[in-house]
Amino acid sequence: MAYRHIDTQGNEIALPVNKVVCIGRNYLDHIQEMNATVSEAPLLFMKPKAAMCHMHEPIAVPTDKGECHNELEVSVLLKSCLKNASEDEVKSAMWGIGLGLDLTLREVQATLKKQGQPWERAKSFDNSAPLSGFLPLSSVGNLDDLRFTLTINGEVRQQGHTALMLHKIVTLIAHMSSTFTLDSGDVILTGTPKGVGKLSPSDRVFASLGNQVSVYTEVVAQ
Repeated sequence: MAYRHIDTQGNEIALPVNKVVCIGRNYLDHIQEMNATVSEAPLLFMKPKAAMCHMHEPIAVPTDKGECHNELEVSVLLKSCLKNASEDEVKSAMWGIGLGLDLTLREVQATLKKQGQPWERAKSFDNSAPLSGFLPLSSVGNLDDLRFTLTINGEVRQQGHTALMLHKIVTLIAHMSSTFTLDSGDVILTGTPKGVGKLSPSDRVFASLGNQVSVYTEVVAQ
């Protein structure tokens, strides 16, 4: 089924499906587990609309390109365009909040890094951004106090808290809009905490954002 933005009740949201804009290295614990360095400016990359799929459907991972890793993140759906936006304008442009997986072909990424090449082959393949339904912003509360968890086969793999972000959500989106135009229907993935690891076919996955968003799904071979 073609991807459409939906709310947490499964209702379609009347917004176009555009690009996914992501930030890397936004949690210190993840930077440390990857033996990476802190970026002074936000490290940005994109995924095309073909990357978006529904997280509640089986997550299809490539099995012929090395390990595919989970990276659970808070996602933001935009309802209007932003260019050189103020933080107030960013808040007004946000439809809501959900969860997203930034699926990453880790061995491909490592090879690209060694060669000094961009990461798209590792990050931007079809169905590399499974997304939950979105919770309307009016129901969210403090964006800097959101907790989220990823459980694989009954064991907690990732736990995140937006208070620990190096670049907070609203400030991050304002910065993105100063670099390139953000469009209605864009999704922002805001970074992952430590705990990335291999996803394998038959893995049982549970992702939650507080007690407001929860998704049960499974991993299948692409």
